[in-house]
Amino acid sequence: MRALRGAALALLLAAALGPGPGRPHPQCLDFKPPFQPPRALAFCRRYGAFGCCDARRDRVLLQRFYRLSAHLDGPTYAACAGHLQDLLCQECSPYAAHLYDAEDPSTPVRTIPGLCQDYCQQVWQKCRSIFHYLSTDQELIALENNMAKFCRYLSLEDTDYCFPHLLANENLNQNLGLVTADSEGCLQLCLVEVANGLRNPVAMVHANDGTHRFFIAEQVGLVWAYLPDRSRLEKPFLNISEAVLTSPWEGDERGFLGIVFHPKFKFTGKVYVYYSVEVRYEERIRISEFRISPRDMNTVDHGSERIILEIEEPASNHNGGELLFGDDGYLYIFTGDGGMAGDPFGTFGNAQNKSALLGKVLRIDVNNNDRGPVYRIPPDNPFVDDPQARPEVYAYGVRNMWRCSFDRGEPDTKEGKGRLFCGDVGQNKYEEIDIVEKGKNYGWRAREGFSCYDKKLCVNSSLDDVLPIYAYPHKMGKSVTGGYVYRGCESPNLNGLYIFGDFMSGRLMSLKEDHATGEWQYSEICMGTGQTCMFPGLINNYYQYIISFAEDEAGELYFMSTGVPSATAPHGVVYKVTPTPRPRLRTTTEAPRRGWPDPATSHTPALDRVDQAPVNRSVMLVPATAPSPKPGKGERKGQRRKKKPRNGAVRLMDGGSRGRSWGRVEVYVNGEWGTVCDDGWSSAAAAVVCRQLGFPYVVRASKKAEFGEGTSLRILLDDVQCSGQEKTLLECAHTEVGTHNCSHEEDAGVVCTCPLPN
Repeated sequence: MRALRGAALALLLAAALGPGPGRPHPQCLDFKPPFQPPRALAFCRRYGAFGCCDARRDRVLLQRFYRLSAHLDGPTYAACAGHLQDLLCQECSPYAAHLYDAEDPSTPVRTIPGLCQDYCQQVWQKCRSIFHYLSTDQELIALENNMAKFCRYLSLEDTDYCFPHLLANENLNQNLGLVTADSEGCLQLCLVEVANGLRNPVAMVHANDGTHRFFIAEQVGLVWAYLPDRSRLEKPFLNISEAVLTSPWEGDERGFLGIVFHPKFKFTGKVYVYYSVEVRYEERIRISEFRISPRDMNTVDHGSERIILEIEEPASNHNGGELLFGDDGYLYIFTGDGGMAGDPFGTFGNAQNKSALLGKVLRIDVNNNDRGPVYRIPPDNPFVDDPQARPEVYAYGVRNMWRCSFDRGEPDTKEGKGRLFCGDVGQNKYEEIDIVEKGKNYGWRAREGFSCYDKKLCVNSSLDDVLPIYAYPHKMGKSVTGGYVYRGCESPNLNGLYIFGDFMSGRLMSLKEDHATGEWQYSEICMGTGQTCMFPGLINNYYQYIISFAEDEAGELYFMSTGVPSATAPHGVVYKVTPTPRPRLRTTTEAPRRGWPDPATSHTPALDRVDQAPVNRSVMLVPATAPSPKPGKGERKGQRRKKKPRNGAVRLMDGGSRGRSWGRVEVYVNGEWGTVCDDGWSSAAAAVVCRQLGFPYVVRASKKAEFGEGTSLRILLDDVQCSGQEKTLLECAHTEVGTHNCSHEEDAGVVCTCPLPN
């Protein structure tokens, strides 16, 4: 296998290395990477280009500024408003996790960011009264009259990250917030390996049912179900390997090629598949419908198969294979031109023949098909009134579209929503990316990319033929694999990039639309070099043969590749694109504002009530329970003592590791951590946990120790009954602490998330 030059994708989860022993690591308080806010920030403008706050969080901080500054008289406001703003806005810093000492899961987050000694002394001398309003940390307030102890308490062990010196730290701020390109202009990213040992994984899909399961299809005809913790169930979700036509030969294009869940799968239980089959020595492509098993939600009823459509394949290549449901609820089917070379079928080829189903994008209606025909024709299909055309045809003139996707649209404005992107594999010279529209002709075999292929057809072709948005020559790659426009919430810096690849060259690529010209600008994607991706779980290499791309329920991006392109070789891997960019900060602090704030004249809309604001994803104001002792043996003088968690604090654990947005719930009660029994465990209780941890949404409540058993801990809470509005689980109804009638096999968990696109 040819080695791939710097291969892979993760937008620098760590900043580029600078001089010195430390490695910069921008990170937000929710442990996610910083991002470029999609909308301008009006209050914490320093972090408007890159940081940890969006416009909603910025508004919440502004309102808090208004409330706190109302306690200040005129002279104090004039002297201290700028400091108050700086302190509030540090939760928007790309280094917020460091500033608030949030990386130790066993201790509460600071109420005040870590301050450099000289700055702390300056603020203490002029403005120490503001800390009464900023913090409920009684240990800190008790030190108010002793400047040395007060500032030592607010210091950071790692002084590189203290405010405001980190703003001028070149090692921390070089290229921060940029999607980094190497000397050749290649965008550097990193990866997380999600699954491996797969035989040519051709598709990864989700059921859009809120379970956060994902399903990976192998070319041989097996589909595997994976749980949110990425564990694979032993029994296949679907096994039609005996019916699927394929072979061990490298490059065989036949096999199980596509799968899609009905958009209302939660109610219909229907799944659709696309595969090659042999019927009486005749090769065909088959689109079938299966139903979920009534006894097991993680497998289909194999006896429920209904054939929706079969099309004869005159050759063994160019089989198409994509299935998608559009926002209109219709099923889109993407067929190849029938194979061989140059679409030699008939006078103009299959692709230009609207009476043939090959070389087309088809659209059919499979809704409410339990009685009557297995599919119907959508009434607005473009050729329903053309007696020379098949009514299923939605678009034509395609060679072999391999992997298509609908754009979810820009998260806030929904701009671009519903656009249909496809990679169409070329013949001899060019690969292309198309945006497919109803009734349009995409030119094959008259054109290949932007150039003429069949010169006679090309001369006579219509000026209305749609040209690609991008085409590349075979010196870059010889078999395009279409991808997705990134619209996830974990990596906002990728928003709007169409990311795709090439099966033969292993090249990862991206396109970004120039809205002023309508043109798409190309950037190559490569592996983060050096120590860029040297963080737990990140890698900077992948197998060469890029087979397919995928999205999960939240819109995060994945791709599948293999080292041996054979349907029977277990070398396929699924990778998650996990970028982490790095912000460029101003190196001077903002001047304090003058005059009293006036919410009525502010450019940022004021919120009427604090509880109307989104969940505070950052600072927890945690009262201490004991005075600060003198440094013990082994403690460095001046080192901030780690405080105990407050009663009712929670954390998530995934097996034996710290969870991020999902995991087993562990609660701190009366000096010890323990688990929660899932008796009565509900989404309302899960919502309390997610909100405590800074996540605005709960996806689901997890039961039966889905994220492992906390056997080293006691079970502290059982029969928890919440309304969803409580601040901690201790405020919910529950049995007496430590009293339970369950085992760790019933440990409760949660899956939390950021807002999903509509």
